[in-house]
Amino acid sequence: MPTVMYTPKDIFDQEFKTSMRGYDKKEVDEFLDDVIKDYEIFASTIEELRKENARLKEEAQKAPAASRPASPAASSSSSIAATTATNFDILKRISRLEKEVFGKQIIE
Repeated sequence: MPTVMYTPKDIFDQEFKTSMRGYDKKEVDEFLDDVIKDYEIFASTIEELRKENARLKEEAQKAPAASRPASPAASSSSSIAATTATNFDILKRISRLEKEVFGKQIIE
């Protein structure tokens, strides 16, 4: 995993050489201030997510097997059964509608 190269303090303390046709120092400082704010937000968000991830891993290990979600294979087979039942129900409904609409014609 890549490591972080700069801390917010490193960005804040960074000094650049000035030249005759250089950038406006005030504008660069304002931009770097915004970068530092974003960087601090990212760092705190990453830390919060790491803590939440660790907590969720602990909960998952402590949870009994019965309360865990079914395996993908089991859920896919129940999903196929549900789809099949749904398709069968749709065919029954279509059949009933056809009898209502074309009732006399089907019987003849």
